[in-house]
Amino acid sequence: MKNYDVVVIGGGPGGYVAAIRCAQLGLSTACVESWLDDEKQVVLGGTCLNVGCIPSKALLDSSHHFSFIKNEAKEHGINVSSPAMDIHRMIERKKNIVSTLTQGIAGLFKKNKVDWLKGHGKLISNSQIEVQAVGDDSSEAYQVGAGHIIIATGSVPMSIPPAQVDNEMIVDSTGALAFTDVPKRLGVIGAGVIGLELGSVWNRLGAEVVIFEALDEFLAPVDRQLAKEAEKLLRNQGLDIRLGAKVTGTGCNNREVSVTYEDAEGKQQIVFDKLIVAVGRKPNTAGLGANDAGVELDQRGFIVVDENCQTGLENVYAIGDVVRGPMLAHKASEEGVAVAERIAGQKSHMNYDAIPWVIYTWPEIAWVGKTEQELKAAGIDFKRGSFPIAASGRARAMGEVNGVIKMLSDASSDRILGIHILAPNASELISEAVLAVEFDGSSEDIARTIHAHPTLAEALHEAALAVDKRAIHF
Repeated sequence: MKNYDVVVIGGGPGGYVAAIRCAQLGLSTACVESWLDDEKQVVLGGTCLNVGCIPSKALLDSSHHFSFIKNEAKEHGINVSSPAMDIHRMIERKKNIVSTLTQGIAGLFKKNKVDWLKGHGKLISNSQIEVQAVGDDSSEAYQVGAGHIIIATGSVPMSIPPAQVDNEMIVDSTGALAFTDVPKRLGVIGAGVIGLELGSVWNRLGAEVVIFEALDEFLAPVDRQLAKEAEKLLRNQGLDIRLGAKVTGTGCNNREVSVTYEDAEGKQQIVFDKLIVAVGRKPNTAGLGANDAGVELDQRGFIVVDENCQTGLENVYAIGDVVRGPMLAHKASEEGVAVAERIAGQKSHMNYDAIPWVIYTWPEIAWVGKTEQELKAAGIDFKRGSFPIAASGRARAMGEVNGVIKMLSDASSDRILGIHILAPNASELISEAVLAVEFDGSSEDIARTIHAHPTLAEALHEAALAVDKRAIHF
């Protein structure tokens, strides 16, 4: 039995980053991963690279380009007659991007001398893991020893009884990334991040998209001002968003899916060519052997950890989607780095109040810190400043005038409490906001920082100025 200083179970953005950082710190490291691609080859990258963050953004970008050419290019003096989308080529492009990145991680493992154990990892104890090989060596099972273990098994799509996924007519997020043609009528259950992004992709390509959301409120975690404006913009783009609509049943034949739902008007029924179930994700602990090994799970199936991501089992840690906190790839990666450094005896910092969130609709939605409704509920006295994207010279030049940037700061100290962005490229703009929150910055700090002109980032500068009612351009 081979022994390592650290064995990581899971090769997604939490696991592979943790493994590389452990190796950088001089720890002998192995990473167990069993993900099979379409060709039944074991690959690294987990959900994020294979069927999540990366492929969805590839399709979002492709569909955005098509939508621009079809609907907006003429305003820029670009005349294109009858643009058509080659769905097969779009999907192949997505696959090539995924393949390039997953192979890149394998190269990083080789560079950093991380052993990749191709198989399914199961806890035997706090120092022993069984690896059931997959792929060409699927008949083999063996054990490895570990001084420390990091569990990074991620999450899987949730299902609901009224809409059982068959990945033919009723698909989960994975199936929605692999349509071979554009469904004329597409239903989506869930108006969260995944539902809105996937709905946007196929809506831009010509599908009639209806999104069912059981809650009466659109994007409840998002600041109300931005959520209301985003809802209006998405509806204008063609998304039929039905709030307070609870799906109660589905029926399928070879050609269509019927959906029964209830809303304020009573029982309703509608028919689609395809239906996407995007109701969230749950921790992936299937076959992990956590309970038998002494690792505690909570009522929702998450592994119980302390503030340092340590489980109740000595020398066993857990990170990412399989533990408490937001299910975000960058959160998992940073937890992986923090745990690796703690194992190596270093002090490490993980600020959960400075984790950015992004929804890749268009315009994009991004935020860090508290929303206005959260501050009011907590009784915190705050100041606010906002700046409309329409007042940005750069946005006008781009032809992208929808959105707003909003900044919230403490009424007495001016420390930034939250920054919320609805804007083109909000996913990039949010990084400055995160840095300000990480360093306990004030709105005055951003207001006194020189921003290049003309840029979208100037809108963040103006929002900071607006906190004290001194915005220049609005």
